[in-house]
Amino acid sequence: MNGVVIVAAGSGKRMNMGINKQFIKLEDKEIITYTIEKFYNDKNIDDVVVVVKEEEIDYFRKNIIDKYNLDKVKLTTGGKERQDSVYNGLKLLDENCEIVLVHDGARPFVLKDTIEKSIKEAKKNKAVVVGVPVKDTIKVINKNHEIVDTPNRSALWAVQTPQTFDYKVLLKSYEDAFDNKFYGTDDAMLVERLGYKVKMIEGSYNNIKITTIEDLDIAKEILKNDN
Repeated sequence: MNGVVIVAAGSGKRMNMGINKQFIKLEDKEIITYTIEKFYNDKNIDDVVVVVKEEEIDYFRKNIIDKYNLDKVKLTTGGKERQDSVYNGLKLLDENCEIVLVHDGARPFVLKDTIEKSIKEAKKNKAVVVGVPVKDTIKVINKNHEIVDTPNRSALWAVQTPQTFDYKVLLKSYEDAFDNKFYGTDDAMLVERLGYKVKMIEGSYNNIKITTIEDLDIAKEILKNDN
């Protein structure tokens, strides 16, 4: 079985719209609905878990799950940090899950091909992340905002989601991280920490994470072209 944990428990403060960014509408549907449907309707996905804020779980069930007939979606609540939220989702997956994808709720434009390729590679390599080569030159700065290094751009990729893993490997990585009070910036970091090699596969520049008002304008254009 292949399962997905979709993380939608963030606050979306940078959007500054007085509403969780997951519930902002693009055309006629909420951002999170587009995201869920990409996995819910995919023949490769057997189990879908969505992690939401505790105070929004009833609203989510009524206005997303029931409204769009996503009756097979499982809901759980988030924790203090993203890592806590993902772990809550992992524990709710079917016990027969072999491959798990972890995806941001605010990335509604993930491609079907990306999902399929991620699962295929994870079965071979245990751990796979999606990303794209960076287009801009990257500078490393110190606390005084002085440039201290310019990495070779050809070796730099911007990481996206889904990040896809052998379920047992990811669960083991999470449990070890918590045992050692370690918090990483993404799921792959926890797996890398245990010595596993993580493969990078190329995704799409359209697979944006909607975080700011400006992102909404970009998202509307992507949606228009998708249709």
